[in-house]
Amino acid sequence: MRTLVLNAGFEPLAVITFRRALLLVLTGKATVLADDDRDPVVGVNQVVPRPTVILLNRYIRLPYRSVANVSRRGVLRRDGHRCAYCGRSANTIDHIVPRSRGGEDSWENLVAACQGCNSAKGDRTLAQLGWKLRFAPSRPRGAQWFITELERPAEAWSPFLRSAA
Repeated sequence: MRTLVLNAGFEPLAVITFRRALLLVLTGKATVLADDDRDPVVGVNQVVPRPTVILLNRYIRLPYRSVANVSRRGVLRRDGHRCAYCGRSANTIDHIVPRSRGGEDSWENLVAACQGCNSAKGDRTLAQLGWKLRFAPSRPRGAQWFITELERPAEAWSPFLRSAA
C-alpha cells in the first residue's frame, strides 16, 4: 500500500510506502489526513490505521525544475495509455521521427503506441505512411509530473490533488 505525502502547504510531494509514512507520523514529523481502517497495522501495544495521506509538519523547499525527465512511464501517462495513431490501448512508445533518422528522445518526439501501429510504422516517417497523429505531443506541465512514483492517483487522494493545483 502506498501513501501520498503532502508538503506543509498541501502541495503533493511524493508517494511512499505505508511503513515510511507510519514512521514519519510516529516520530512527529507528519500528521495523518486520511487513513484506511480496513487493514490496520497491529503492534505490540497498539493498533494503528494505515495512513493513505499524510501532511508534513515542516515545509520542505524543493529545487526548481522546469522540465520533467522523459520516461516510458511518463509518455504513457501523458497520452492516457492511448495510441497516438489509432486510439486503441497503448503499451509501447514510438519515436515520431525514428532514431535511425536522427530522432531524439524528447517529449515532442515520443508518443504512446499500440503494438500493431508500432510494428507497422517501423523506422518510417509519418509522411511516408500517410499517417497523422491524433494530437500534437508536448512537454507535460504541472506539479503532478514531479511527484515521485505517482502513476495514477487513488480516489482517496483526488480531493487533495485538486485543492493543491
